Parts: sequence; C-alpha cells; structure tokens
Amino acid sequence: MSTDEQTQRPADTPRSLAEALRSRGDESLGALLQARPDLLTPVPTDLTQLATRAATRASVVRALERLDRFTQQVAEALAVAPEPATYAELHALIAGDEESDGGDTAMDEALGRAVGVLREQALVWGPDDRLRLVRTARELLAPAPQYPSPTGLGPTVAEATAGMSPNRIQDIVTAAGLPSTHDAVSAVRSLTDLFTDRTRMSALLDEAPAESVEVLSRLVWGPPYGQVTADPARHLRWLLDRGLLLPTSPGTVVLPREAALHLRAGRAHRVIEPAPPAVQPLREHRPQVVDATAAGQAYTALATVEELLKDWDEGGPTVLRAGGLSVRDLKRTAVALDVPEPVAAFWVELAYAAGLVASDGETDERYAATPAYDDWQELPAAERWSALATAWLTATRTAGLIGGRDGKDRTLSALGPHLDRSSAPEIRHRVLTLLTTLPDGASPTPDSLLARLRWERPPRGSAGGGASAGGVSTGSASAGNAPLELRARIAQWTLNEAELLGITGRGALSSHGRALLGSEEGAATAPAPSPAELAVSAARAARLLTPLLPEPLDHVLLQADLTAVAPGPLERPLAETLAVLADVESKGGATVYRFTPGSVRRALDAGKSASDLHAFLAAHSRTPVPQPLAYLIDDVARKHGHLRIGAASAYVRCDDEALLNEILADKRSQGLRLRRLAPTVLAAQADPGALLEGLRSMGFAPAAESAEGDVLIHRAHAHRTPPRTAPEPVHDGPPLPDDTMTGAAVRAIRAGDLASTTPRKATPETTGALPRTTAAETLATMQAAVLTGEAVWIGYVNAEGSASQRVIAPIRVEGGFVTAYDHTADEVRTYPLHRVTGVAELAE
Repeated sequence: MSTDEQTQRPADTPRSLAEALRSRGDESLGALLQARPDLLTPVPTDLTQLATRAATRASVVRALERLDRFTQQVAEALAVAPEPATYAELHALIAGDEESDGGDTAMDEALGRAVGVLREQALVWGPDDRLRLVRTARELLAPAPQYPSPTGLGPTVAEATAGMSPNRIQDIVTAAGLPSTHDAVSAVRSLTDLFTDRTRMSALLDEAPAESVEVLSRLVWGPPYGQVTADPARHLRWLLDRGLLLPTSPGTVVLPREAALHLRAGRAHRVIEPAPPAVQPLREHRPQVVDATAAGQAYTALATVEELLKDWDEGGPTVLRAGGLSVRDLKRTAVALDVPEPVAAFWVELAYAAGLVASDGETDERYAATPAYDDWQELPAAERWSALATAWLTATRTAGLIGGRDGKDRTLSALGPHLDRSSAPEIRHRVLTLLTTLPDGASPTPDSLLARLRWERPPRGSAGGGASAGGVSTGSASAGNAPLELRARIAQWTLNEAELLGITGRGALSSHGRALLGSEEGAATAPAPSPAELAVSAARAARLLTPLLPEPLDHVLLQADLTAVAPGPLERPLAETLAVLADVESKGGATVYRFTPGSVRRALDAGKSASDLHAFLAAHSRTPVPQPLAYLIDDVARKHGHLRIGAASAYVRCDDEALLNEILADKRSQGLRLRRLAPTVLAAQADPGALLEGLRSMGFAPAAESAEGDVLIHRAHAHRTPPRTAPEPVHDGPPLPDDTMTGAAVRAIRAGDLASTTPRKATPETTGALPRTTAAETLATMQAAVLTGEAVWIGYVNAEGSASQRVIAPIRVEGGFVTAYDHTADEVRTYPLHRVTGVAELAE
C-alpha cells in the first residue's frame, strides 16, 4: 500500500479481515457461523484464527458455491475491479455506463443485498469506499489463462505487459498516439488511462479498420484469447501495434481487460440477473381435489409398503456380497408390487430409510422387516404416513440413482452403498417450499422450477452472463454442469416421489404436505427445519390427513362367482385372515379376493376348521354366503387330512385302503417312488414337503402330521432382524449449528480474542509467545492478584501437552491449585500451578 493510500485511510477503516470481524456485533458473528458452519469445526480460539480459517481455499470455495447467481456475479465483478474498489465502481461494473447514475431501483436494492451477503459471510470486508474481496476468493474468480474468469474478461494491461520489453511498450504507446515516457511503468499507466477514458478510446476505435472491429467483437464477451500467425494480417497488426491485442505467449494474444470493458459499455457481465425467476403455474385445481388425490395416494403408499414387507415377512432376498439387492430380486419385487422397477426401488429405499427393513446379519444374510415395523403397524394410518414422509424428506439416500453407475463404473443397486447424496434433503425441502409460492391447488412448470433452482445455486464455473455466451473452455463447462445435472435430476425425482407419497396431488402441494414443511404463506425462503420442528410439523400434517383417509371397514361383499369385494381398506384382523383364506385378484379403490381350493386348504393348514370359516364369512359379509362358496369349503374340508404324511423319509397313512390303491395306480405318483408297508401305510423316498406338494398336485388334500400322529398346523413364521436403527443421513460437511451452539461459540471466540489481544507488561520473561517464570514467581504473582483482584495473563499446558494462553482473575490459591475466573472460557476454573508455565501482569 502506498504512503498516499495510508494517509487517506480513515482512522476507523479495518486493516485486515480480523479487524473487520472484531468490529462486528455478536449477532453478526453468529450469522457468519450459521452461514458457514465449517468455520466452527473446531471452534476457533480467537477472531484471528476465525479470519484465517474463513480465508482458506476449501472454506471459500464452499461459501462461493452456496451463493445465488446475482451474488456470485457481484463477487466476480469485484474480482476484476481495482483493489480496493468503491461501491460506485462496483455499481458501474454491474449496471454499465448507461445505468451507472442509478435509476434502476430493483438493481440498486439487489446490489446492496448482495454486498451485504458477501460481507456477512466474510467474503468481502471494508467500508463502501474500500471494498475488498478476500484474497482466496479473488484468486479463484480473477481471470487466468488456465482458469478463464466467469466474466469472460482477460488480464489488465499491466498484467499482460509484465514480461514485455520496455522498447516494445514504448512502440505501442507511440502507435496509440500517446507521448513517449521515460520508463515502462509510466508508459503502461498512460496506456491504461487511454483505454479507461471513454472519449479517447472511442476516438481511437473510430480509426480502426472494420475487420479489426470485427475481431474485437468476437473476443469482447470471452474467451478473450485468440491465435495469430507469425505474420499477422493487416487488420490484426493494427490491433497489435496499438495494444488492443497483447501477446501472452508465442502465437497467442489477449484482449486487455480495460479495452474489453470499454467495448462492453463498462459491464462485467453480458446478462445480469438481480432477481430470481418466478415459478410459473402449469395448471390449477381446486384445493379440495388436490387434498383428496394426495390422500388417496398416501393410502396407496401405506398399502404398498405393507405389501412389500409382507412379501419379505418370512425372510426377504439375500444381501449381495458388496451390499444391496440383486437386479433379479428387484425385478421380482417389482412384479410382486405390480409397479415398474424404479418405483419398486423407491419403495424399498423408503422402507429402509424409515427403519422398517434391514439385513438380519446372519450367516446367510437376508433382508427382513425390523421390530420397528411391528410398532409402525400399530400406529394410526396418518401417523404411519407421517413417519414415511419424514424419513423421505431427511434421507440422503437417493433412489433415483439406482441402476446408474458409480465412479468406478459399477452398477448402483437398491439398498447398496454409494447412494447417499448430501444435497438431497436440502433440494427436496427447497423444491417443496417453492411450491408454497404458487396459489393453492396450482402445479408448477418443471422448467421454471429448475430455472429458479439454477439461480439460487448456480454450478461452480457457470458464467453469470459473459462466459457462457462467449464459450468457456470445454473442461470448465463440464466440471460446472455435472453438479447442476445432479441437482436438476434430484429436483425432478422429488416431484415424482412427492406424488407417489401423497405429499402432492396432481402436481400441487396438498394441505398436509404444506403442514409437513412447517411453511406458511410467504415463508418460501425458510431454512430446512430442525428435527424437533420437523416432528411438530409431522404431527400437524398427520392431524390434517386423518379426516381425508378412508375409515377401515369390517365387512366384505361375497359374490356367487367365488369372489369377495372389499369396497375399501379393511381392519387389520379381517385383512390378515382374508389374505390366508383367499387370493388377491385385483387392487384399486376396491380389492377383489378369489376363493380357490388351494386358498381354502391354506386356511385349514393354518388351523382353521370348516365351521370356523363359515362363521368368519357370515360375520364379515354384508351379503349372504353364496352356496358355491359354502360347498367349496365343505368339500375341501372333507378331504383335508384324510391322508396323513409324516417323516420316514416320508410315509402316507390312510384308513381307506382303496384310496391308497388309487394313489399307487396313478402314473403321476411314480416320481414319488411309493411302496406299501402295510394295508393303510405307504412309504416314499421323498421328503414330507415334496410328498405333500406331489399329492396336492394330483388333486388330493393330504395333511402333515407329527411323530405323535397329531396334525401339524402350518402358519407363516414372521422373520425379524435384531433391533436396528434407521440409517443416519450422510452430510457433506458439518451440520448447521443451532442458536444455542452458535451463541456459545461466539462467547468462546470473544473470550479467546480478549485473552490474545489484551496488552501485557513488557518484561524480559514475556518476550516470547508464552510467559516464563519460576514456580516461586508464579505463586507470588498469583497471591498478589488474589489480594488486588486484578487479572493476569498465564501460559498453561494441559494434560495432552497443548499450550495456550489465558487471561484469568485469581480468586484463591491453595493446595497447589489456583481457582480463578477464566476470561477465555468465560467461567470459573481450577488450574494446577505446576502446569502454569508463567504469569505476567496486564498493562494498565
């Protein structure tokens, strides 16, 4: 910094980012820590360490990526502005020469807001007449040959001529019509003044050949670099002679930044987007229709998850060696649920995210329902839905990635690894929150929704205006578009999955979906809720959904064609018994069950008698039991158990010798290799299960029996995993701190800064980083401080060997310990005197 700049600096102007942070209030510091939570890990010891950490490359990159498009454009403009820049210079780079005098109120307000955000996040510091972008951000955003600026601007005249010979610089100055100077520095300054003078620069360009102007027009919005031959054409030579094109390497030239800004009328970007694009409605429905549609889909979601876990009740598919579900098992699950494979993958992942399914951890590892599934089933329907919706909203696992490829070109499988995307919960919440900005019952146009998301979080490397239009290099464009592509895909998956879950209906946000977000009118920019807030919102959503869900029914309608129609959801005991007694034939608003000999035999195998089945149907049917159904039950029951099968390997026992003769004479029994042991007993070389299936396929109704001769009752044994917790979301970076943690961190940083900046008396022992005194001197100084009530500065080494410096006010000294109020920790603490390296009095 020059002497003139130092004399012109106001007395209260901060000289560094740390000084700027010290001038902030606690509320402003808390806002910084919440906007950039990575600065809190671990909590900085003082404001100097906080400023250092805020300027590190990784932290600055993370902060820049979380800015909206216009705020990024303002930061990019500051990166190409002089340092420090005035607010007026920044305004001119954003608005251009035509609007630099003001007049666009929306632009002025947006610029003030953007500068405020950059200041709040410690990316910009200094007053309005000396704005400075932190050095790391300037390095990231400033133009460089390897990394073109998002503005499409090139280096300044001074930067481009840094390696040029003085004679060549003097030749350029003379060709531009300027007087020669005594040194290269003044010549470069003279050329810069020419390019920044609108009147003289316009006069110079008026003399340019038309071909030369055409070359400049192709470079003006970037990239600013071009190729020339060793013997350039006349119109290129005219530009080279006057410094409008400056060589950077053999065969490569660049358009200086000052000349490009003149051609752009002072604008750093071709297109400025100060306001976010509005989300446009696609079509509107009555809110009642939306709520009814969403509630119907919510009920379908519950039924689908129950059907999935019922299918896996006795032990689901095996776990792949690398983890996850095989493609074959996913296809089988999709067929069982009667949905496409991507939708089946979503339901499987949702059940996993809700903690309802997990691997059992056994040697032959399989997926199965968890004990939490049984608890979940006992909840009311609306609460079961809110549990699923909450798990989906906060999960980082992204079902839409299933079937794709990972970084090592391996297929991503359902329930497998590498499906976590830390941005997924934020994108889901933001997409649904944007739906609250539309009128009730309105669905959004996907393009306008994606455009809004792109504005709020543009990809790194995307140009705010100039670079994209001017053609940024292929490498930079692909690096920037990859995260945008994923963000757009997650947004589209969010819309589809919200419809499947019943959060939206016909594309519009339902009333219970709005309650789940905890959003009221005008709360479109609210942050994602905390777990406690989400629990409250989920309970409120469940209360709103409850009257919209159909009430479970206690009856069915029996028909003469051996079917039963359930006109709505059934009560759980009725549904479970009917699922054993009949097979589901079709689903929808009403479920159709069909009675078959096999289904009736299944009920008899489960321990029911014919009289039990007749009584059950009579009690739960609104229509008389049809005669064909009664005959079917009696006929199957009459034959059931007449044949008894046990383990020999296996045997068949029957009191009717003629029936056994019939079995032996049937050619279909040859595969069972039966032989007679007694008039009423046949032996087989097959196991009892195969023998049961074989005889049933022949039309008989055998029953298995135990070694004591009792009929074995076959009931499905539910397989459960050991207790499992739902998978924790995988976040990229530290979680957002709450107000309590932020307040505690601010107090600790303030106290540490006080300890590190408090002036101390200069003594020979305190010339180093920590005071060094003898044990006797330490004890005497501590005792004197107790008597006078003054604070002292100590060096302290903890049990781990870490050295620190603290400002303490001793209260008492006894037993080799000092009890004192620690200004650094803002609490009373006790320190062993043998760990105090030294003590010094504070300056007055």
